[in-house]
Amino acid sequence: MIQWVYMTAGSNEEAEYLAKTLVLEGLAACVNVFSGVRSYYVWEGRAEEGAEVVLVAKTTKAIFPKLKARVLELHTYDCPCILALDVSDGHGPFMEWVVSQVAG
Repeated sequence: MIQWVYMTAGSNEEAEYLAKTLVLEGLAACVNVFSGVRSYYVWEGRAEEGAEVVLVAKTTKAIFPKLKARVLELHTYDCPCILALDVSDGHGPFMEWVVSQVAG
């Protein structure tokens, strides 16, 4: 099953490093990077806001645990956002390509 993994990073440099690492290590077929995102949240009892970069990785359910472990290893946040969403349908050839690109 294909999974769409939503993540955030604190800078373009970190996001690009994560994206390239995940693709080159065969943990994601593709990672989109969206800069210019503003995030508003409460952290340790304080209202916070700041610039973030969103990453969207395409992988498989079988590979997701390895992808998550790698992101946790590399990420600078104490509690990074890593959300895996199952893809219920899509363009067959693209989904087959995703499966063919990830290791395992």
